[in-house]
Amino acid sequence: MKKIPLLLMGCGGVGRQLLHHIVSCRLLHSKQGIRLRVVGVCDSNSLVLASDVSTKELDDASLMEVCRIKSSGSSLHSLSNFGDCQVFSGQEVVKKAIDIADRFGKSTGLAFVDCSASSKTVEVLNQVADLGCCVVLANKKPLTASLEAYDKLVSHPRRIRHESTVGAGLPVIASLNRMISCGDPIHCIIGSLSGTLGYVMSELENGKPFSKVVNAAKSLGYTEPDPRDDLSGMDVARKGLILARLLGHRLSLENIKIESLFPLEMAPNVLPVEDFLVNGLPLLDKDIQDRITKASSKGKVLRYVCLIENNRCEVGIQELEKDSPLGRLRGSDNLLEIYSRCYREQPLVIQGAGAGNDTTAAGVLADILDIQDLFS
Repeated sequence: MKKIPLLLMGCGGVGRQLLHHIVSCRLLHSKQGIRLRVVGVCDSNSLVLASDVSTKELDDASLMEVCRIKSSGSSLHSLSNFGDCQVFSGQEVVKKAIDIADRFGKSTGLAFVDCSASSKTVEVLNQVADLGCCVVLANKKPLTASLEAYDKLVSHPRRIRHESTVGAGLPVIASLNRMISCGDPIHCIIGSLSGTLGYVMSELENGKPFSKVVNAAKSLGYTEPDPRDDLSGMDVARKGLILARLLGHRLSLENIKIESLFPLEMAPNVLPVEDFLVNGLPLLDKDIQDRITKASSKGKVLRYVCLIENNRCEVGIQELEKDSPLGRLRGSDNLLEIYSRCYREQPLVIQGAGAGNDTTAAGVLADILDIQDLFS
């Protein structure tokens, strides 16, 4: 039985779902000769470790208790009296995590998994990668940090996996890596990388006002609590930057042209979310409807897309042919059209659910298993 030690950073929806997947797949992994040995879990303030990380792990009851506590909004510090584990807080968290990475990096190896949404983890990730550990990411922010930090992180390509940073569980990163490694140059990627904005743009074709569609998307749980987090385009821009850098483009977020679907005077620091939903959104209806009418007169449709081409990355609304893969897209799926030498006339199309805790966590788990040969 190959045992893979694992330390998880981040106990939000994706992190908790990953722990559920690990527990529910015990029998399957056992048949494959693999044991994922979770030695530690941390949130932004606390770190829970097995009593002896060298020989023990957090058992499944402890992992489910972690999920219960975090679902209730409590800190992992409350686990100090639960089971056979030890809890660290404050500045001890990073120090202890690095100590564990150092110990396992010199022996069996360690899967250091970042399911947080923090921009502050990149320094820790670079340290553990240098110590010989593997890094698996659902968190996009370390890959969209400065080019210097990015270069350092990806300087260990065999030990870095981040499929779930773009398209959740879809095989986007793996497909691009395969094409790049076989010398098939990719000259254009265009894609709908936000389930929220994909749903919004396709619903607008049915004649519904923009304000009604956004409010419907919020009620269906497709948007963040403040829909402007989706409508700003920043999440799509981060995903686009990850893909652009993967293709070798030396870009940063400030190099990306990003179209926000609301003006600055409706930004979160100016207008409370309820005012935006009730009073701000209806003011945007006419402009969006005019753009839809103009596109329709040309036999085209509007999609909010990321375009990577000629060393540039742009994010915003574009007019597209109705019979193109993106033009036919409906609902909240992600879809990418990838054009290369081999896929010049007809693009490689990748489509499917590109969001959701379950799908994203499954992608993280697949990444962990993909690097199992690196563990002794």
